[in-house]
Amino acid sequence: MTRGRRWGAAALAVALLAGGCTRDDDGRFHPGAADVGDPYVPGAGNGGYDVGHYALKVRYDPANDRLTGEALLTATATKALSRFQLDLAGLTVDRVRVDGAPAKHRRDGAELIVTPPHGLPAGQRFAVEVTYGGVPEPLPSAELGDGGFRATGDGAIALGQPESASTWYPVNDHPSDKATYDLEVTVPDRLAALSNGVPKGTESRDGWTTWRWSEDSPMASYLSTLVIGHYRVATGTHAGKPIVTAVAAGLPADGPAAASVARTGEIADFLSGRFGPYPFDAYGGIVVADDRIRYALETQSRPVYGPGFFRGAGPNTEVVAHELAHQWFGDSVSVARWSDLWLNEGFATYAEWLWAEHDGRRTVERAFADRYAVTDWSKPSVDPGRAAMFGDAVYQRGALTVHALRRAVGDDAFFRILRGWLAERRNGTATTADFIGYAERTAGKPLRPLFDAWLVGASAPALP
Repeated sequence: MTRGRRWGAAALAVALLAGGCTRDDDGRFHPGAADVGDPYVPGAGNGGYDVGHYALKVRYDPANDRLTGEALLTATATKALSRFQLDLAGLTVDRVRVDGAPAKHRRDGAELIVTPPHGLPAGQRFAVEVTYGGVPEPLPSAELGDGGFRATGDGAIALGQPESASTWYPVNDHPSDKATYDLEVTVPDRLAALSNGVPKGTESRDGWTTWRWSEDSPMASYLSTLVIGHYRVATGTHAGKPIVTAVAAGLPADGPAAASVARTGEIADFLSGRFGPYPFDAYGGIVVADDRIRYALETQSRPVYGPGFFRGAGPNTEVVAHELAHQWFGDSVSVARWSDLWLNEGFATYAEWLWAEHDGRRTVERAFADRYAVTDWSKPSVDPGRAAMFGDAVYQRGALTVHALRRAVGDDAFFRILRGWLAERRNGTATTADFIGYAERTAGKPLRPLFDAWLVGASAPALP
């Protein structure tokens, strides 16, 4: 990090230029951009179009780890396209059709390059059908760990951040292009197949069961998940919406994992009182037993938790609070670029502090003081670099910034900022500059110096 770095107007201008689209003033068709230009995920995401909906039908056989799929993407061209690209890693494409007509296609590494029979004018809606299959593999990353589709002893887990979706379906794999989803997954009768959103029922035939799920709120692709295996699945309703929780059959039925996710509805209600209405049409959570999953991820409406969070003597509800807070901060309001990940993780970490205080443990002020005393201020929260995107500066220094804002503006203005921000940006994306601007307008006072000091300043900021 450059010492003394500030998040100011110049940085915002660079970000806007990097994320912009070229206008087709010459009236010609052009190939879509090879990626969105996000240095944290080089090669991922694609320009030139916006996906509105994914309809996915997949079949997975754990006996040979083979997945077959049919994907129907409904999209809109944002520039005049002669061809476009989708992210798809390691699977074989059998057929591509655009608006019902056969389309030429070829592979270039983890990219599927599609040339439709006719150019797509800017503003035109179009449908892409892809038939594909193979044995999925995770995406390797020496810096961040592997993400994506993994075979397990009894099924599979598709999970990961910042990339995972491209290992099991063709996708525009960047959070700047959110879409709605319908998923049908067919597995052997003895297995559960869990995913995002509202359960739409199951149907069994000839030893196979198809599970259907629907997510009608726009979702970033990395938040999509598929968990297949032996699970104890509990279904019901909470606050008038379906709630589906599942715990791997290999974990104790009365153990810490089951006890923790059983409080999902209660914790979501607590957070609703701080952040505003719960933003999705379903609740839930999934606990896996695979020790390769050493994290929890806020997969939309149904977070997935690795087993390591529940090895203590009692429940771990703070991790549940963290992942549920992401339903507002990260899922409903998503980052436009990965360099602003603190907008997700700082607020989710702060939600852990709020929940712990509410649950009769450590106060928020105690958590703030303890973390302030040990923070390495040389590491920034904003644009920390790909290797540090999941580091303490993003999570803990981010949470310190949230509480510094609360101290600076007072409780009434603070929670008004949070609720208003989440309502205004619901189902969309945002940047750090967007949040600072909203906070300043709502509080009626300049706050950029505070954010500069707490997010990217190279020395300990003065306490507000």
